[in-house]
Amino acid sequence: MTTTRERLRAETLEEIKAAARARLAVDGANLSLRAVARDVGLVSSAVYRYFPSRDALLTALIIDSYNDMGEAVEAAEAAQPREDLHARFVALAGAIRDWALSSPNEYALIFGSPVPGYAAPQDTLAPAMRVTTVLAGLLADGLASGALTDPGDPVDEELAVDLAALTAAPPFVGVPLALMARGMAAWSAVYGLVSFELFHAYGPLTAPAALFEHQVLGITRQMGLVPPSGRAPRQRARGT
Repeated sequence: MTTTRERLRAETLEEIKAAARARLAVDGANLSLRAVARDVGLVSSAVYRYFPSRDALLTALIIDSYNDMGEAVEAAEAAQPREDLHARFVALAGAIRDWALSSPNEYALIFGSPVPGYAAPQDTLAPAMRVTTVLAGLLADGLASGALTDPGDPVDEELAVDLAALTAAPPFVGVPLALMARGMAAWSAVYGLVSFELFHAYGPLTAPAALFEHQVLGITRQMGLVPPSGRAPRQRARGT
């Protein structure tokens, strides 16, 4: 049973993190515990009882961000028919974009420029892998069903060493090296599309959702993800 003291501490933790997230919009990842304390109405020494350093607070925000995005992607992908790998990939890619547009400061925190002097601890690895694990499950299901096969692309010897290390450990155990390379290219392409849109790298763009949809469909073709026989490619409802 949660005590009153524990409940109040948990509420204060959330208030501090909420204030820090609001600060991200103003200061980026260059957080000041003193400024966050002022926003919450605490003296700076009180904040240190909850977060002993700026890095500890950043880590908490990073973990929350990865988990929030992971939950959104997992839910979107799980809502698709298991046999429809194409729809699953389109859904997970769209969920990444939707989350980024709704949480731009959090997206910038985890996928923007590295924070000077900050090194992410091991605590962030499991949350960071949630979205990657969804992709791994898609590849594994495709291989098991025969919908995906080894594309047989030539793989450079040095690259093969890196890919072999990745496919020797969960969640990509057993994925052929050439397919792993295509998966990594697809993954980086999705994040690249989202980052270009979010950070305004395209310049004036009147139909970002249409461009994203068009590019994602191209990525699915490159990966060999085709809709089930007789069904046209499933498109998402377009947002902004």
